[in-house]
Amino acid sequence: MRWELRQRAAERGITTSAEVRRRLAAAGLPISAGKMSALWSTTPVTVRLDDLQVICAVLACEPSDLLVRQTAAPASRPGHAAPAPASAAAEHPGRLRRLVPPL
Repeated sequence: MRWELRQRAAERGITTSAEVRRRLAAAGLPISAGKMSALWSTTPVTVRLDDLQVICAVLACEPSDLLVRQTAAPASRPGHAAPAPASAAAEHPGRLRRLVPPL
């Protein structure tokens, strides 16, 4: 998923995270400067549905305008193993790959 808060804000003439933060606070969603900076500059790992509802109301958009599905394979997140490439099985046809760890 790609987070497009900055793009949706720009479409509404909002060019700074401070302005979005001020509008969110006026709508009942106070956000710390650090959290706002993260929402503005990176893709969040999680977004509360209540928060998303207020963000969408302030920006007059839908959740699908903020969260855009990417067609390319997502990059591996820290702590999550990346899937093995499809060619791994072809490189070692006699070797079975363990999919489930032993109990």
